[in-house]
Amino acid sequence: MSVPRTNGKLIVISGPSGVGKTTICRALRGRGRIVRSVSATTRVPRPGEVDGKDYFFLTREAFEAKQAAGGFLEWAEYAGFLYGTPRDFVEKELAAGNCPLLEIEVQGVEQLRGLKFPGLYIFLAPPSVEDLRKRLEGRGAMAPEVIERRIAVARKELERKDLYDHVVVNDTVDRALAEVLKILDAAL
Repeated sequence: MSVPRTNGKLIVISGPSGVGKTTICRALRGRGRIVRSVSATTRVPRPGEVDGKDYFFLTREAFEAKQAAGGFLEWAEYAGFLYGTPRDFVEKELAAGNCPLLEIEVQGVEQLRGLKFPGLYIFLAPPSVEDLRKRLEGRGAMAPEVIERRIAVARKELERKDLYDHVVVNDTVDRALAEVLKILDAAL
């Protein structure tokens, strides 16, 4: 991937749980000027996680104060913990000419679009809802009711594809990654 040195651009990868967002994002990191956006969270660090590298670990009070001050581009609560994309981190990377890569949920994209935050928005879609169900079942550790909840959310997320500049069907990782790289080459 050849990315000329110009102003940075936000890259957003989104899609339903189990569609392969993390796999695609891992493959993109370190290419050209793409840098992983580090999220903030109120959860406790897991063994081996480093503050400022894996996440910015904040108390709930500090997170809420930052959120109230407009310090997050997007944020959400998941499993009792708050997660957000720090505005200052993204703006610093953009000013340096880098392309922060956000792997976020559809509700986060709705927030970014509401702010009219410029970027390249890519939606990863499964070939079908049934294929997505098989992927989630293949993870092994999910109870059937959890899978059903995720499928219900996925159906709603698939209805919001209009929020995105591009929709990439992740039928195989290699093909989907090639399509994402083609989009990035054309846009950056």
